[in-house]
Amino acid sequence: MSELHLTRTQYLEFEKLALGAYEPVKDFMDEDTFRSVVERMRLPDGTPFTLPILLSIDLETMQRLRGLPRITLAYQGVEVGVLAPESFYTCNKAQVSFALFGTTDKAHPGVRFFLEGGDWFISGPISPITPLPQILPHSNELTPLQAKSLFKNRGWKSVAGFQTRNVPHRAHEYLQRVALEYVDGLFLQPLVGRKKTGDFTPEAVLRGYTALIEGFYPSERIALSLLTTAMRYAGPREAIFHAIIRRNYGCTHFIIGRDHAGVGNFYGKYDAHQLAEQFSGELGITILPLHGPFHCRRCDSIVTEKTCPHHETDPSSISHISGTDMRAILIEGRAPDTRLMRSEIVNALRGVPIFIEQEDD
Repeated sequence: MSELHLTRTQYLEFEKLALGAYEPVKDFMDEDTFRSVVERMRLPDGTPFTLPILLSIDLETMQRLRGLPRITLAYQGVEVGVLAPESFYTCNKAQVSFALFGTTDKAHPGVRFFLEGGDWFISGPISPITPLPQILPHSNELTPLQAKSLFKNRGWKSVAGFQTRNVPHRAHEYLQRVALEYVDGLFLQPLVGRKKTGDFTPEAVLRGYTALIEGFYPSERIALSLLTTAMRYAGPREAIFHAIIRRNYGCTHFIIGRDHAGVGNFYGKYDAHQLAEQFSGELGITILPLHGPFHCRRCDSIVTEKTCPHHETDPSSISHISGTDMRAILIEGRAPDTRLMRSEIVNALRGVPIFIEQEDD
């Protein structure tokens, strides 16, 4: 049999490659490209690219497919594409995990998914059979071409992209409003692919952002589109990866905040800012490195370390705001302080599942 049945995550990687979301990467990576990205955070030609795009399989599947000139890719019983295999390879997954995530601890969800996946990888040119997206229709999701067309039709010459996996809180609002002072439009693109247990559901994220836009933003300057790809939780590397994706959707600017794409205590608050500085001028998109906002009782507003002295002189007046904190409060059935999350956002979550109960693939 020459058919390979894709998981949901694998299908979404195939779809994003086919749609141009990962340009200049067009296919699942070969071994040279894979190792270059892992070791140098660059493609073999030197172009910045910080995370590998892989199609993993187990040993039995590798033995079944190796030597075939053509592999049919199927998802949910439908043939979606063809891969012309050029190589099969494996790696020391512990070493790669440490290079990508800075740890081999399976408490890290990105590490766990990588280590527990197939040990072999297939590379080669891909081509879709079915027009995409069609097999897995995503309401509220734009393709890169559709996003660029929308920005052009609205006359936006500068667009800031915003990445999140959470329901919006006041710190998010602060960052988004700062960006709106500098650009023509704001592209809110919450990631709703595979996420860890306890993260917000796609329904909750979409409802929260819809309430925020309809009630508090100049809607003509906002575009909302979901992004169906897996969350890697790779911290600084993923921050750059997210910037590359938003460039491919037509953004000219990208916001990197506190602990971007982080999880637990695996990364420093502003490690992503430092990595972005290393690629300054090379990404084709302007990075907006913004500090993490918090509420200061003495200032009576949302502020940051750069605009408020009280985080040092009167720490008791500071209320930190994070997706982790908001999830914990909502899980307990409490309503967050309205200075940290708007009541309209909380009300919008009623009647839908708020948290992911089990990771899906």
